[in-house]
Amino acid sequence: MSTPHETQEAARQALDALAAQSLEDGLRALASSPLGLSDAEAAERLARLGPNEVLAAPGAGAWRQFLQRLLNPLNFLLLALALVSVFTGNVQSAVIIALMVLLSITLGWVQEHRSGRAAQALRAMVHTTASVWRRSGAGVPPQAGTQELPMAQLVPGDVVHLSAGDLVPADVRLLSARDFFVNESALTGESLPVEKYPLVEAPGTDTLALRNIAFMGTHVASGTATAVVVHTGARAVFGGIAQSMTDAEAPSSFALGLNRFTWLMLRFMAVMVPLVFLINGLTKGDWLEALLFASAVAVGLTPEMLPMLVTMNLAKGALALSRKQVIVKRLDAIQNFGAMDVLCTDKTGTLTQDRIILERYVGLDGEPSDRVLDFAYLNSYYQSGLKNQLDVAVLQYAEVHAKLHEEGLYQKIDEIPFDFQRRRMSVVVQRGEERLLICKGAVEEVFSVCREGDFGGQRVQLDDSHLPAIQAAARALNEDGFRVIAIAYRPLTAETHTMSVADESDLILLGYVAFLDPPKESAQPALAALRRHGVVVKILTGDNEVVTRKVCQQVGLSVERVMLGHEVEPLSDRELQEAVHGTQVFAKLSPTQKARVITALRAHGHVVGYMGDGINDGPALKAADVGISVDTAVDIAKESADLILLEKSLMVLDAGVREGRRVFANLLKYIRMGASSNFGNMFSVLGASAWLPFLPMAPIQVLTNNLLYDLSQSAIPTDRVDPEELRQPRRWEMGQIARFMFWMGPLSSVFDYVVFAVMFYGFSAQTPAQAALFHTGWFVESLLSQALVIHVLRTARVPGVQSRASWPLTATTLGVCAVGVMLPYSPLAGALGLVALPWSYWPIVLTVLLAYLSLAHGLMRRIWRPAHGVVKRVALS
Repeated sequence: MSTPHETQEAARQALDALAAQSLEDGLRALASSPLGLSDAEAAERLARLGPNEVLAAPGAGAWRQFLQRLLNPLNFLLLALALVSVFTGNVQSAVIIALMVLLSITLGWVQEHRSGRAAQALRAMVHTTASVWRRSGAGVPPQAGTQELPMAQLVPGDVVHLSAGDLVPADVRLLSARDFFVNESALTGESLPVEKYPLVEAPGTDTLALRNIAFMGTHVASGTATAVVVHTGARAVFGGIAQSMTDAEAPSSFALGLNRFTWLMLRFMAVMVPLVFLINGLTKGDWLEALLFASAVAVGLTPEMLPMLVTMNLAKGALALSRKQVIVKRLDAIQNFGAMDVLCTDKTGTLTQDRIILERYVGLDGEPSDRVLDFAYLNSYYQSGLKNQLDVAVLQYAEVHAKLHEEGLYQKIDEIPFDFQRRRMSVVVQRGEERLLICKGAVEEVFSVCREGDFGGQRVQLDDSHLPAIQAAARALNEDGFRVIAIAYRPLTAETHTMSVADESDLILLGYVAFLDPPKESAQPALAALRRHGVVVKILTGDNEVVTRKVCQQVGLSVERVMLGHEVEPLSDRELQEAVHGTQVFAKLSPTQKARVITALRAHGHVVGYMGDGINDGPALKAADVGISVDTAVDIAKESADLILLEKSLMVLDAGVREGRRVFANLLKYIRMGASSNFGNMFSVLGASAWLPFLPMAPIQVLTNNLLYDLSQSAIPTDRVDPEELRQPRRWEMGQIARFMFWMGPLSSVFDYVVFAVMFYGFSAQTPAQAALFHTGWFVESLLSQALVIHVLRTARVPGVQSRASWPLTATTLGVCAVGVMLPYSPLAGALGLVALPWSYWPIVLTVLLAYLSLAHGLMRRIWRPAHGVVKRVALS
């Protein structure tokens, strides 16, 4: 059984072969005719080949999405601890843990499910019908006109009619065409419409360069054509690209980092919890009590709030971006947005407006010429054929329109239509006694019928001495990225006769009009903002090098090196990984080559974003850590993207990057706090377990302390973030987190041991009978220190002076501290095993807390500077 790649390759070879055949041979090979297929023939082929549909990767159902969110190591650990808690009698603990897991999964599932439904509603490229000729029986001519049939019912051999605005429904071979231009930017990245005609192609022509083939997913810019369907569904070129996107996505950098942190904590627990169990069992002799205490400690060590805080942080970021008209399809993408240090972007329709404007009109001397513009306008205004995008761009010069009409209307006398052999067209106009033939077309074709050149009103016989200057003017425009059309004219006498191609001779070359797909107004400031925030921008496009260099110049991107698709193709993966760093622009790339470049960048440790809007961008969007699509994107790009920008402004890119870094900065606060606190608690528990003749804290107290501490952290997603945390890309660095944990953990343990000494020696809590007093003293100090230290660990600045926490975080902290202080004196004290503390305890614990927070702040400033946690940048030039 052939693979999808082999099927696609065979389809392309068949397409190339058909393009090199005559129309008669091509129709014969497809078992069709200029009249199309009969209904019976079409039905048989539909049953045999299947519908004309490109099946995207099947979307996961609602329950499958829910289960996918459940499947990660931390959730498994939490649920396992919930089961242990049930078996050891801590049902309340089990319920709390299970509720946290359920809440986290549900929040993420609801957000992504809603985003997925919103993204589906954005589909704007769907055209459901095509104009098809069908015969009612063999040899019976088609009924008058064409039938509108669902695109899914098209089969190879069908003859279709295409006109301006139509989506090309399949890969088709042209049978006839008139002024037929197709916009292939979504497939190839080429910004200007490509002319198609039914000539026989030379063998060996690149598939996407075939001029007698129109491809599925492109759309007709102007003109009309009839064509025979060659390939449908997955065998079409578009179908091959879609097939390459059905593989499972690689884990994002955020998911990998979260898993690494989870395994770090699991390894830590795997060592410490058995030690706690053994030490307490051996020293106290009560193995059941030791098991209960060890299971409670395991719950306390587990960052059970992490899944919920991750989801809350990301959901808050998604909500913030939605206010900026950005749909977040995958929550993880927000953090990847912040960690992104390389943004690869397509050009056409992403940085540019994907529309053609008239940019320059120059005489043969290269200087601007209003006369060139006037004559171009008259030609476009009076031609009777379907106007292509270039004509529309000329006609949109309203000031020209007004000026010519103020001077008096010209009258159209005749016209010599465009055809693809001559590649030019002419109109004859008259105003008063003045009659002119005005010709426009491809530079070479117009030049071939010119006898003179008009240099600023002076007509000069064209000879070899003028040719270099004329060619240089056209070449300068071409090298600047413009599509150039030549304008020529010839004064005529008032004699009336029917004009023909023979009259396009002895013309006077006047100058050139040049067209460009302009950049979006927001492109330059958006890319400048990204550079300021440490994001390197690279261009990956299917368009040519010259046009791409021009756009880069307009949006402020410096280009030192360009690689073309044919240079990328032979490189091994390792060679490509070396080549991508010093290259700013990759041009003439195929969809798979774009994905390869992104994969090479990711292999070097970069977090890569890709922004694109076309069919050819689908594989690249999927290969990137974060795929970004724009408002005008085709469906396949929107489905592949993680984020969809609904506004035309690209400034939301920088806003998204800062939001991603804000989300990650707040997440790191919980990670720093939890990791260091848990590590410190383990030192405290191990030492106290070996020293004390009773448990350091009752299991119910451990769980209650843990629950209250978690509540104090629940408002972290609302916290403010210092500006320096947003300046550079940020990502997971396990070494930095471990370093922080190994410094801060023992520091908190030192003050725990101070409280142990105070309770044991100062308040004589030395026997099991006085254990409740010891437990209460450490319970209160532990809770207050953990709740308050978040205000120190959240910033490297001076807390409350240079950096203030958000009011929800401040409120939850103070609320939990108040609860901790009141619990020993409340009616719940007996149930929790707490007793009233002597009033002399409070000055001591206040002194301990002030000393701990002061030292923690000093250590924080030394070991966690804004530079830490920042991406280690490899020179990308």
